[in-house]
Amino acid sequence: MMINKYKRNPLTAKIAKVLRKDHKEFSGNVLLCVVCYTLSPLRLKRIVPMFLLLFNFLFQQNAYSQATLNIPEYITKKFQSYCSSVPREEIFIHTDREEYISGEDLWFNIYLIDRQSFKPSLNSRIVYFEVLNADNKPVVQKKILVDNGFGPGQAVLPDSLSSGIYTIRAYTSWMKNFLPYNCFMKDISVYNSYKTKTFIRSVRASDYNEKTTDTLRANPGLKLKVNNFGHDSLGIIIQTTESYRTENKNLVYLFIQTRGEINYLSTEKIAEETSRISISKKLLPSGINQITVFDSKGPVCDRIIFTKGTEKQTLTLNSIDSCKRREQIILDIKNGNGSGGLTDLTNLSVSVSPILKSSEITDMNDYLVFGTEFGFLPKSTIKGNKINELSAEVMDSLLLTLKSNWIIWDKIFSTDDQYYKYPAEKEDHYLTGKLLTSYMQPEDQNEILFMSTPGKEAVLQYSLTDKNGNFNFRVGIDDTMKDLILMPENRGKNQKVYLESSFSDQYLPIEVVVDSTSKPIPYVSKQSINYQVRKVYASSSTGDRQTLAFPQIKAKRFYGKPDFELITKAFIKLDSLQEVFFELVPHVEFGKVNSLNEMTVEDAFGNKLPGVPCVLIDGVIIKDLSIIANLDPGLVEKIDVVWDKYRVGGNLFNGIVNIITKAGDLSNITLPADAVRIHYKVLDPVSSFVSPDYSSEEMKKSSIADFRNTLYWNPSGKPDKNGKVTIQFWTADIKSDYIINIQGISADGSFVSVKKRIRVK
Repeated sequence: MMINKYKRNPLTAKIAKVLRKDHKEFSGNVLLCVVCYTLSPLRLKRIVPMFLLLFNFLFQQNAYSQATLNIPEYITKKFQSYCSSVPREEIFIHTDREEYISGEDLWFNIYLIDRQSFKPSLNSRIVYFEVLNADNKPVVQKKILVDNGFGPGQAVLPDSLSSGIYTIRAYTSWMKNFLPYNCFMKDISVYNSYKTKTFIRSVRASDYNEKTTDTLRANPGLKLKVNNFGHDSLGIIIQTTESYRTENKNLVYLFIQTRGEINYLSTEKIAEETSRISISKKLLPSGINQITVFDSKGPVCDRIIFTKGTEKQTLTLNSIDSCKRREQIILDIKNGNGSGGLTDLTNLSVSVSPILKSSEITDMNDYLVFGTEFGFLPKSTIKGNKINELSAEVMDSLLLTLKSNWIIWDKIFSTDDQYYKYPAEKEDHYLTGKLLTSYMQPEDQNEILFMSTPGKEAVLQYSLTDKNGNFNFRVGIDDTMKDLILMPENRGKNQKVYLESSFSDQYLPIEVVVDSTSKPIPYVSKQSINYQVRKVYASSSTGDRQTLAFPQIKAKRFYGKPDFELITKAFIKLDSLQEVFFELVPHVEFGKVNSLNEMTVEDAFGNKLPGVPCVLIDGVIIKDLSIIANLDPGLVEKIDVVWDKYRVGGNLFNGIVNIITKAGDLSNITLPADAVRIHYKVLDPVSSFVSPDYSSEEMKKSSIADFRNTLYWNPSGKPDKNGKVTIQFWTADIKSDYIINIQGISADGSFVSVKKRIRVK
């Protein structure tokens, strides 16, 4: 009853509205409301600012006290929300070799992994693969299909490449939001015996990590120390000043997470200058763990530690240790822990290549300990060892220089909406670009663009620009060539459509250029000769292109079934389209008004629809109706008409007229200057790896030289129904030591890395 009385005075109503919103929070609300009601309007007008200020103070104090009581819950909620909305993708690429001759094939397999679960990621289906030279210029670019987290690929290294260190770079559309750091990078060596340019290696900024302090706020009065040398427990020491303890009521909050999963969260009392906390290491998963101390104002200190783990999945590789040339080798891959078959393995990639002294082969398991979250493996510290083989002291000193590129507290607790330009390509590929003004400046927000696919079935999309003039369109993921036409909706502004490359131009800066010129390497000359011999004999390991199975989705007209459909072959040929519309198409008027071509559409009841209808030729919007007037009726197969208003997203068309030609490809039409037509393929083709079969005596005695530098490559080895993996291949004519390198992943997120040496003599 009293709340209704507040309406008698607009000022009391203003206070009452605020109080009603939070009346449960304060016991004195009713009293305050009565006071406000009994005051005269003049007095109330004078003291309203004071009341509002007082109320705001009380509200903030109450909210602060509640937040203090629920800080662990608040941290959990914000952290989990961030990790869910900003997932972290990681890529690992297994290549057939580490060193190549310019002109050779580079074979690889992509593993796309969710960093939280370490399972194959289903968030993206396209990986952008590049080979960069020392100047960050791409010399190879490929768009590779990733199916259920795996994607085989093949690239031809141009034979014009100079000798040097090149970098493989790979990322998804979602990862482009966090470039240049959130991408896979790996160095390979390329040699060209005909180009003796100085062998240069560019050291990128990612090779160095600046040492960061543990303190997140200036002089917080708290220091964090961690003792990770114990076998069973983790020792945490928190040192505080008396003033800090008083200010925070002797309370802090200890938070530990690993790859976006909370391991430990507790409220800790800090009644003394030094507080010691012991945590069982059983609570910490293997990998890099991040320890953060919070107080009532937010995060104070960070510390990163490493917890060793045990391999969940081990494999044994059985094969002969040595053999002769052109002899068959059989690899039997079994579960090394004796637990049966390998049915839980989802994919294995297998390479057999010469052992090269300068090559350092990185295992998937070791790479993903750091991943892109903490930067690239510090090779100078690791020196070819496995991560689990490093001493606790070495690893501890190494981690002092690292920080997460993903778990960033400022972003986690930010109240601003996070904007990510590039969406994950889970269902479709995104064609992105920018709409520019006639002065080459980004257009305003909410400008409309259309994308059409010329054809007999009208396929039309629209996109709105964001505040920076960016737009994107969905394109189906397959390997077919697509004919796409993009144009702005407003034709009177002389706008320009700029299409962006699918490949990012964000690169790590080059800080140091190292002269790595060395004496001639004997095995390089040998591999170069091998390549030249295979080229002379036209011998190649490149087989047929792999056939990718994509669901055949029949194109559907965006307007569905038309209200009227005219099949022109059922009538005699008329001289012009004006006559066709006048004689044969009801509820459509087309002709000249004041020397201009105009078209109007009526509904089924003869009521003229307001405005201009959407007029298309082969599904492409045409604004200049003189094109329709000048089109030869003999080229037209049919005309579809919609006699009503039709909405496409936020766009309202006042009727639709679609003129479909016999060719159905818009081949006889000149597009306006502000339209862009492209032939676009989403995925690049991938060939299969083939090698000779010497099972017949005739092939074994063949005089054709077999100088393969890669003996065998299989990107998709899978267990059979019995859980066994068997690989067979034949050796070449080269006497050498070879390394069998197997990388893989199981369904539960366990990584497999196995190597074995064999000798061909």
